[in-house]
Amino acid sequence: MTDFNAILEPGVLVRHPDQPEWGTGQVQSNIGDKITVNFREMGKVVIDGKRVLLVLVNE
Repeated sequence: MTDFNAILEPGVLVRHPDQPEWGTGQVQSNIGDKITVNFREMGKVVIDGKRVLLVLVNE
């Protein structure tokens, strides 16, 4: 799961596949397997990249 997450960099827009109600999020940082994302409806969340494969948003 971490291969795609490894290419995420600050500014990239993503969605959490299991939490659609969080809306679109912007990657703030990606260090190791910890990805910090600021979601529109949830705020700042640290994602474990080993467990969640974020979905790229093309807007």
